[in-house]
Amino acid sequence: MNTTDSARRPGQRGLVALVGAAAAAALLAFTPAREGRVLHTYRDLGGVLTYCDGATESAAWGRSYTPAECDAQLDRDLERHAAGIAACLPLARLSDGQKVAFVDAAYNIGVAAFCGSSMARLARAGDMAGACDALLLWNKVGGREIAGLTRRRQAERALCRKGLP
Repeated sequence: MNTTDSARRPGQRGLVALVGAAAAAALLAFTPAREGRVLHTYRDLGGVLTYCDGATESAAWGRSYTPAECDAQLDRDLERHAAGIAACLPLARLSDGQKVAFVDAAYNIGVAAFCGSSMARLARAGDMAGACDALLLWNKVGGREIAGLTRRRQAERALCRKGLP
């Protein structure tokens, strides 16, 4: 599915309202590419019961999901995470790349962790370069660096810093 088709799904209206059409379309491509789609429940590296594109909400062991169910869950999850970080960081002040980077990070680490992080603190203080660089600190699970998380954070940082001096 391409991002044009994804952005047309009815469940995207809330996400578009929060982050704008360009950032919503980018999130629909960026986040699933980093998460990978699995149509059944499994335990992630941290032991969390997970399914679809990294979803954890109402996960039930042994359950299978259809692509349409995964699309709908991703729509809800991205909107919920965007709304969550909007409560601690004014999204209107962010570039599209910063919105994508921060919503994706919150999707991966959780809204509470994001809002309590140096990323959010630095962004609120207006230090966007520092906030973007702080993404790189979130590449570990259980104290162990994970190569896939390092690559994800580097990609988020690149989006976040685009256009910054």
